[in-house]
Amino acid sequence: MSYVTRGSGPALLMLAPGGFDATMEKWATAGVWKGMQPLDTLTREFTVIAYDRRESGASGGRVERLSWLLFAEQAKHLLDHLGIRKAFVLGGCMGCSVATAFAARFPEATQALILHWPVGGYRWKLNGGDRLARHMRFARENGLAGVVKRAHAGKSFWQDPEAGPWASVIVRDQQFADEFQEQDLDRYLGLVAASARALFDRDMPPGAEPEELMAMKVPALIIPGDDPAHATSGAHYLRELLPQPEFWTVMPPEQTPERVRDRILEFGRAHK
Repeated sequence: MSYVTRGSGPALLMLAPGGFDATMEKWATAGVWKGMQPLDTLTREFTVIAYDRRESGASGGRVERLSWLLFAEQAKHLLDHLGIRKAFVLGGCMGCSVATAFAARFPEATQALILHWPVGGYRWKLNGGDRLARHMRFARENGLAGVVKRAHAGKSFWQDPEAGPWASVIVRDQQFADEFQEQDLDRYLGLVAASARALFDRDMPPGAEPEELMAMKVPALIIPGDDPAHATSGAHYLRELLPQPEFWTVMPPEQTPERVRDRILEFGRAHK
């Protein structure tokens, strides 16, 4: 796993936005983060921990059934590697689902949640499931050697669904690519189908189950989005279920980089 740590103060585990392109780069190039540059500005009051989620960017990968819990366990392994027992957990976009899965599985390691633009809504569910379905059709018709060739076109899974969730690892790691195309196709298609059901099984934000959300004993700052991938209804769903929600009533486009930064810092100071 490729990661960086910066700054000083309470640990802030940052779960990147960008769908399956969940890389550190997104904190400098995507949405409000481009104007905020959180890997620089949040380091004034936090020890920032950012990383490329496995199968993204410069991190490695494994062909296995993907799930929110799996992503959360990867984040916990990183904290363990760094010797950090407890952290604020900031998720952006799909990172919000990893964050709630993390809090459900590792409550002792969760200081508080910061959930920026949680994914959700029927359109988001359809789009996510369709991406994996398109990849499965391509793999069935072209074989896994065809998937490897498609990945080398240079686009990630989120940009080119046919390339599949392991596209970035295929391009960067020749041994992985060789082993990838030699595996059993039917077993691989089964793993992808199971991953689709695990990741995109509901209209509201996935990650933790409703009962797990209601049992969380940590403060949670919810910053709502308002587009087809980040339906405002998803943020309200989290506000309804989480016992200690702080729902920011400022909506896009009033959520400027400066205002979002200041709200995150204010929340951090209040819950150290």
